[in-house]
Amino acid sequence: MKKILQGFQQFILRGNVVELAVGIVIGASFGALVNALVKDIITPLIGAIAKVPDFSHRVVTVNGSEFLYGDFMNAAISFFLTAAAIYFFVVLPLNTFINRIKRGEKTPDPTTKKCPECLSDVPLKARRCPMCTSVIAA
Repeated sequence: MKKILQGFQQFILRGNVVELAVGIVIGASFGALVNALVKDIITPLIGAIAKVPDFSHRVVTVNGSEFLYGDFMNAAISFFLTAAAIYFFVVLPLNTFINRIKRGEKTPDPTTKKCPECLSDVPLKARRCPMCTSVIAA
């Protein structure tokens, strides 16, 4: 039993599991924040422009069946705003940050060149291609 608990403890304390758990918790709270933004600010703003205060009560009835297209509209708006918020507040700044870090780095010198005949990779100092045996100019 002690080995099982030790194995479980090692599994839980691995960096990947802890980071994943933190990411899920932050993602859930970020989702709640964006849903509140959509429900409390964006939807009423769109409703004021469209002269409809809330989309959630929009219903179409066909043969006694109710289709709640207003709830779908709210969910679609929430999805697109969540995707936009993640892109503009997480992905774009992170990519910018990574590009700034990489800007200072030199690209490594090439160690191979392409054979003009068969386009295979050949070491820089090679005089003949090992694949097609053609002579490679220096």
